[in-house]
Amino acid sequence: MKSWSVAGLLVFNILFSAASIADEVEVRPLTDEPSSNELQLPTREKAFVEAINKFDKKSIVDQLGEPAKAEDVRLKGSDKVVASIWHYHNINTDEDGAYYPTTELDFIDDKVVQVVFLNNDGSETEVKSQAYEISPNAPDEALGDGVPMQELGN
Repeated sequence: MKSWSVAGLLVFNILFSAASIADEVEVRPLTDEPSSNELQLPTREKAFVEAINKFDKKSIVDQLGEPAKAEDVRLKGSDKVVASIWHYHNINTDEDGAYYPTTELDFIDDKVVQVVFLNNDGSETEVKSQAYEISPNAPDEALGDGVPMQELGN
């Protein structure tokens, strides 16, 4: 009799867990190791910064999906987008493996020029963050750990 109760509770728990998971937004996992010949974006902060300049907007959307938030800067009197700011949530980890709540990608034209890791959802005015400037002229293998541009707050 006890085993039927336990089995019933287990089935009940699985059903409610499945319903809860179905309501969540699909998040594609990133890997630090590519599974094929195609370039993959890593999750670790510094490796991500080193790799991001190899991707255009379309490639980034293909791997990460649409950004949670996107703002475009257009030329005055034109529809041409010259810069963009995109926010993604929980896609990158710090050195200890903890996820940053928000990763901001700043684009000029179609290339990332700056990456900012935020410890909030990106809507706060005072922000603790780590920002990296992407060198447009640096060869892919010479990027190293990235160049810290600024750190706000502590």
